Amino acid sequence: MLYTFKSDAAADVIMFADVAKKLVAILGKDPEDVKGIVTVEQLPDAIERLRVAIDEDKARQAARDEETEEEKEAAAAAGKTGMGAPVGLAQRAWPLLDMLQSSLKDGVPVVWGV
Repeated sequence: MLYTFKSDAAADVIMFADVAKKLVAILGKDPEDVKGIVTVEQLPDAIERLRVAIDEDKARQAARDEETEEEKEAAAAAGKTGMGAPVGLAQRAWPLLDMLQSSLKDGVPVVWGV
């Protein structure tokens, strides 16, 4: 299932449900609701929550970069390097963060499932 985040201030952001539900939860909304809204009044808090989650994910990725040679070899053998490396939450969250910031600037809400 796909989630489409919409705002009059930015292009639509489309995500698979598993990632979208994580981000919706980070925004402080119920991830089980298939429809939702981040009102203009809620945007500053939602932006801050998402920034914190992005920073935490970047810190986890930096810790992974300090793996031992054995751990790096094991990841390479499992195909989890280069193009096969997992995409982090920080990478997936940037388009939504950009939408939230544009929406705050223009004073419009962000919705999904509508």
